[in-house]
Amino acid sequence: MPTFTTYDGTELACRARGEGDPLVCLAGGPMRDAVCLGDLGGLAAHRTLVLLDARGTGASAEPADPGTYRRDRQVGDVEALRAHLGLDRIDLLGHSAAGGNLATLYAAAHPERIRSLVLVTSAARALGVTTADEEWDAAAEVFADRPWYPEARAALDATGPGTPLSRVCEIAAPFAYGRWDEAAREHAATAHRQTRWEAAGAYHGEGAYDPAATRRALTAPTPVLAGGPTSHVPQKRLSWLADRIPAARLVTVDAGHLVHADRPTEFLSLIRAFGL
Repeated sequence: MPTFTTYDGTELACRARGEGDPLVCLAGGPMRDAVCLGDLGGLAAHRTLVLLDARGTGASAEPADPGTYRRDRQVGDVEALRAHLGLDRIDLLGHSAAGGNLATLYAAAHPERIRSLVLVTSAARALGVTTADEEWDAAAEVFADRPWYPEARAALDATGPGTPLSRVCEIAAPFAYGRWDEAAREHAATAHRQTRWEAAGAYHGEGAYDPAATRRALTAPTPVLAGGPTSHVPQKRLSWLADRIPAARLVTVDAGHLVHADRPTEFLSLIRAFGL
């Protein structure tokens, strides 16, 4: 697997999948191995997906300073990857809160290096958009008719500040998929071994965000791909996210948070319609 050295001397790994012009992809999690993105619903048939393993995940080395797990301090890793690829400008895709916010911060820090920015079912702390507990509750209730809901909802309601993040993610997993079938369960089961849980807590560390400055700096064309009611991220928040990006375009597909896994055909069609 190709490796390169980032700004602080940490050796990072990336893998290329597919063929065509490169598309740099940042996974969610947070701090989950980029292998979780798969082939992005078949997009690898049209683009070379450059999948970055965040520091401390997958084949990338752990940094000497754990403070560099904070999201804004990983912006330099994306820039080092761009330089490693020898590209003047990149198309950048970020999935979920983790990948989406990091992609947003990179685009704001290096607007001259961005050709396009694609945010897929992404939360938007980087732009000052937060979600209240009651909104998460309402989002969860969309699944109330599913057979697994009563048990999963009871477990979710029992979580608290002391619940380990790994356990919270395990409990919340059914709410992230449009269909909680065998394929979804298999995909969710890989999260435990693919995630650097001790680093995930530092990802949103204090000082990581300056929403006003980030909003002012964003200039790249930005498709925002939202899931439907079962997308895990409240759709209203994705609309607010799009409103805060001058060149944004919001498109909705009826799928879960992992829209590329739930509705690969629709996902691919929309992504290709964005010119990617």
